[in-house]
Amino acid sequence: MKYLTVKQVAEKWNISERSVRNYCKNGRIMGAVIKGKHWIIPDDVEKPKRKIRAGKLPNTILERLKLEKESKMPGGIYHKIQIELTYNSNHIEGSRLTHDQTRHIYETNTIGVKDSVINVDDIVETANHFRCIDYIIDMVNYPISESMIKQLHSLLKAGTSDSRKAWFAVGDYKKLENEVGGIKTTKPKDVEKEMRNLLKKYNCKKSKSFEEIIEFHYMFERIHPFQDGNGRVGRLIMFKECLKNNIVPFIIDESLKEFYYRGLNEWKNERGYLLDTCLTAQDRFKLIMDYFGLNYK
Repeated sequence: MKYLTVKQVAEKWNISERSVRNYCKNGRIMGAVIKGKHWIIPDDVEKPKRKIRAGKLPNTILERLKLEKESKMPGGIYHKIQIELTYNSNHIEGSRLTHDQTRHIYETNTIGVKDSVINVDDIVETANHFRCIDYIIDMVNYPISESMIKQLHSLLKAGTSDSRKAWFAVGDYKKLENEVGGIKTTKPKDVEKEMRNLLKKYNCKKSKSFEEIIEFHYMFERIHPFQDGNGRVGRLIMFKECLKNNIVPFIIDESLKEFYYRGLNEWKNERGYLLDTCLTAQDRFKLIMDYFGLNYK
């Protein structure tokens, strides 16, 4: 990757060097690092957008999420997505945490438990999933890559009991064969090749349609590149790609779980099952956007 100096970036963006340094110090330039005593900045990074003044909230979901994330605004759509996407994506994978417990962890970084036993991994993966959502918002304008997918997996599984198993690769492709619902997935020795082929095909087009995003998800789940966590990583990628392509995102909840899995299993024979399930979830998400006054196509 090619890097530029603060002076070069200031000239490129037509702003002062002081402004560039402030952007770097405040973490608003993705990939900026200090080398020696000076900041260096990736040459392909976009200029940070100016902060929205009070009373002038953006009315598109991506810009609203960025604003609310940066300002740590409670009670907005960013807050809601953190809880809803985390709870539902973990829940359909077997997490026993309740919706209230998930909300409590997000809002207070604590959990209160009475007369029940909770798997520590459920708590750790819940906190980790919040970080994954922040990551996809930060990386939303970047194309999907192997390193991005592996980083999502690393964030999700960090500090879990799986991370202490010799045969479990956190942030890397699986070492052992695995099946999903009795269906064989790609063998470990072929995963890297299959993933590169999938990403090459998907990234050849600049903009993606709703169906192309869903198709990528199906192919990703069929490869099943990781030992565990594939479903959650896959759904995070779908959410990111919807945001990037100005498509209303969606959350698969418990009521859609069986239809979602049926759609994945039947994709080769009938795409409509999975597409209709995701469209139903999308319609529900539009109600959330309506509530928060956000525009969509």
